[in-house]
Amino acid sequence: MCRLVSTPRIAFGAVGLLLTAWTATGIAAEPPIKLHDDNGHYFSWRGEPTILITSAEHYGALLNLDFDFRRYFDALAADGLNHTRVFSGTYREVAGSFGITDNPLAPKPGRYIGPWARSDTPGYFDGGGKFDLTRWDDAYFERLVDLMTAAQQRGVVVELTLFCPLYNDALWRASPMQAANNVNGLGDCPRTEALTLKHPRLVERHVEFTRKVVRTLNRFDNLYFEVCNEPYFGGVTMPWQRRIIDTIVETEARLPNKHLISLNVANGRAKVRQPHGAVSIFNFHYCVPPDTVAMNFGLGKVIGENETGFRGRDDLLYRTEGWDFLLAGGALYNNLDYSFTPGHPDGTLSDYRSPGGGSPALRAQLGILKKFLYGFDFVQMGPDSETVTRVEPKLSVQCLSQRGRQYAVYLHVPLPHKPKDVAKLRRDDLHARVELNLPPGRYNAQWIDTKTGQIVGRRSIESADNSVQLASPQFANDIALRVTAAP
Repeated sequence: MCRLVSTPRIAFGAVGLLLTAWTATGIAAEPPIKLHDDNGHYFSWRGEPTILITSAEHYGALLNLDFDFRRYFDALAADGLNHTRVFSGTYREVAGSFGITDNPLAPKPGRYIGPWARSDTPGYFDGGGKFDLTRWDDAYFERLVDLMTAAQQRGVVVELTLFCPLYNDALWRASPMQAANNVNGLGDCPRTEALTLKHPRLVERHVEFTRKVVRTLNRFDNLYFEVCNEPYFGGVTMPWQRRIIDTIVETEARLPNKHLISLNVANGRAKVRQPHGAVSIFNFHYCVPPDTVAMNFGLGKVIGENETGFRGRDDLLYRTEGWDFLLAGGALYNNLDYSFTPGHPDGTLSDYRSPGGGSPALRAQLGILKKFLYGFDFVQMGPDSETVTRVEPKLSVQCLSQRGRQYAVYLHVPLPHKPKDVAKLRRDDLHARVELNLPPGRYNAQWIDTKTGQIVGRRSIESADNSVQLASPQFANDIALRVTAAP
């Protein structure tokens, strides 16, 4: 049975955290997170089956010197969340990018730190020396190690995203890889060619950066690499991505630890075709509905939703999205949480105007989702479209099961991808009748409030003819059902 436990090497108290000797060194006592040996749709980490669940900041925790990543990781750990996505610093944003309030990816002048050292030649786009792409910034790599250590100590797995497309000309003007911003004459090309194989000298810098990061972080167990955020934009090519994947594999071949590699496939849904054999995680964005999981389940690898948002502010949208995706068979969910900013690294900003949601309440609710899933032996489970045969009234349904043994069912009010008025879709007085196709036997059923984690109804049931009907207690908007075979 999977159990929800705090990381065995860390304890959290009212005054902070207590570290044991091994975590204080930043050295992994166990191998890095990997695919589970018995079911590659899930992870194994620190000896436990693992699902990664979070509501995380907008990726600037490393490159923005004003962002206190320790307070940030404390906030995630307080709700039992175990994942974050971090951009490496090869890409940055500028004030006003994507309408994000106090955007962590848009450091103030003089507060951006990237992997390359500054030169004495003035002229970087927002002040200071231009970059020298042939020299490393030691302070950057010290901060990178400090960030990874802080996350490791708090039981947080880091997806380190190495590159990101240059979405528009304003971002290209800010990039160290643009010729005007470096002393090497590199990047004298359109932004749509920056992450391709068209410019060998620039590709050489990409490869050397990848090697440097892979070597620097090899000892960490709480790490996997993502090649590029949203490579389906900005001219990024698959041959270039394969070059970066091959670089990771070749570099780690001579190192003690081997880390998982993620590919960001599409917004919404897409069928993965001819996958690189070294890729173990296939990540998607904005998966409403989560049918991309079924489309790619045959890969036998982790399917993740490592970014969502742009649907409005309401927590209901992102709570239901997380439950839907993970009960569809996904193993990774990250809501883009705009309550985290450099000024509020503990995730308490409430009056932001960003294009999505995030709040302390949502993070607590996602912690409840994690606890619910960890109450099952989920490695033995898979997506199930046959057990729930009818629901009244009409509700959205997801089911994950091990037939005859354990069932996780989730019901919620139907919600479009981008509802114009969420208030009109809410239902605070729901009662559901559910018909289940269960093999003959005795079972225990529990109804779970997704906002509090409390058991709000329970009963023993017996299936004699493979058909069982259950009536829920009254609930608001969504509810979860746990059914397990009686001992």
